[in-house]
Amino acid sequence: MTESTRAADANGEEGMTSTDPVYAERPFMGRAPSESIPARSMDPDAAYRLVRDELTLDGKPKLNCASFVTTWMDPWADALMETSRNRNLADESEYPATTEIAERCRRMVANLWNPPAGADPIATYAIGSSEAGMLGGIAMLRRWQKAHRDWKSDKPRASVPQPNLVMGRDVQVCWDKFAEYFDIEPKFIPMREGQYTITPEAVKDRVDENTIGVICTLGTTFTGEYEDVEGINRALVDVKRERGLDVPIHVDGASGGFVAPFDRPELLWDFRLEQVRSINASGHKFGLVYPGLGWVAWRDKSFLPDDLKFSLNYLGGDETTFNLNFSRPSAQVVAQYYEFLRLGHVGYSELVAAMKTAARRLQRGLLDLARERDRQPYFQALSDVDAYLPVVAIRLNPSIEPGFDVFHISHKLRQHGWIVPAYSLPRDLDGKDGNPEVDVLRMVVREGFSVDMVDKLLADYRTVLGELEDGDVPQDAHPAPVPGGVHAKFSQC
Repeated sequence: MTESTRAADANGEEGMTSTDPVYAERPFMGRAPSESIPARSMDPDAAYRLVRDELTLDGKPKLNCASFVTTWMDPWADALMETSRNRNLADESEYPATTEIAERCRRMVANLWNPPAGADPIATYAIGSSEAGMLGGIAMLRRWQKAHRDWKSDKPRASVPQPNLVMGRDVQVCWDKFAEYFDIEPKFIPMREGQYTITPEAVKDRVDENTIGVICTLGTTFTGEYEDVEGINRALVDVKRERGLDVPIHVDGASGGFVAPFDRPELLWDFRLEQVRSINASGHKFGLVYPGLGWVAWRDKSFLPDDLKFSLNYLGGDETTFNLNFSRPSAQVVAQYYEFLRLGHVGYSELVAAMKTAARRLQRGLLDLARERDRQPYFQALSDVDAYLPVVAIRLNPSIEPGFDVFHISHKLRQHGWIVPAYSLPRDLDGKDGNPEVDVLRMVVREGFSVDMVDKLLADYRTVLGELEDGDVPQDAHPAPVPGGVHAKFSQC
């Protein structure tokens, strides 16, 4: 407590003495402001404690198995982010060293994804992979418009038919948003039980002269699987030869873009494939940086139309930008450069291997859980952690009727501190309109998820399953209905 607080508060009221209880101060005697900015000032120490204490009600990031987002960085990265958090990355003339670090990261990211010899790749940063993906989508849209025979530079949208985008129901929600916000027809490929990604045949059947591109996901949100980018590329090369349509692929590598290069370098999914023109990834997922950073790269700068770039000089120097946002923090980009330097290929490969080791242990442990009375396994796996992301996605064994579902399990695990999302797979597998229902539990294994944590989670699963078998089934575990007019991507996540 400060001397000024002990003497008198900001409103002239008699203050407290050093012998008074800390939490008897005026700011703690009523409800925290929630509807409007309070009229009076507050002692900074009291304001800090009030906010800090409320944050303790959050879940523990280490136990959050729902999120792909980085929740831990080492002290050196934290120190660099603290040093650079007040620099605006958009202000290139004022912060030339920060700008140079960002440029190095751009080149490193673009070259990580294997552009062909002779290409001139280009990349840019974004607030996250959602913005990065939309930038890739906008570039595809503009290139399609310009290639259309009826396109006019003064009326690029009014002069052409409605464009479409081919993608699976497994895409991240940013692509649903992109189609809605930019008036693009989404040509969704349905999911089927046992087939949770898109296939080359399904893609080939749906592309036409108004298709701006195909979205391939490298690490789906639902199961962690990689789509068959190589096979889809082959199908689109056939379309180009047979029908004269040059349909590009954008790879949404939000999660896999910083996993596959270090785990399966032989896998063909990137700029080594003819139709792959752009890729996005999250620096704040397996790029191992705190939230607020995405990357998007094009195999050659010719695939990013010049008329989407904007030049400006009102910050003191000439700058060229292509982003949906403008001002943005530099701390995450500085931290990304630190991670590239600190880890290198070897370090990223070792971390991915460690995460997959933990994911395998978790998946095997869950698949070994069985009911005592008939030894029937409780769970089935939906993906292979060896081949894809370190993500464990399971469903209840369809051959048993335990009297509870994955939503009950998720709810009970929260009582042990774990955040394990339960959700229904998208339309076609959501149990509506006569379709089968596939409800899933998903656990993302991130950096720092130790063997001990795996074993603790497995132990808590055993406890929860035992309680549910004994009839302790919570009544409020299922998600509330989605409000009318709101698009639903997950039932609960």
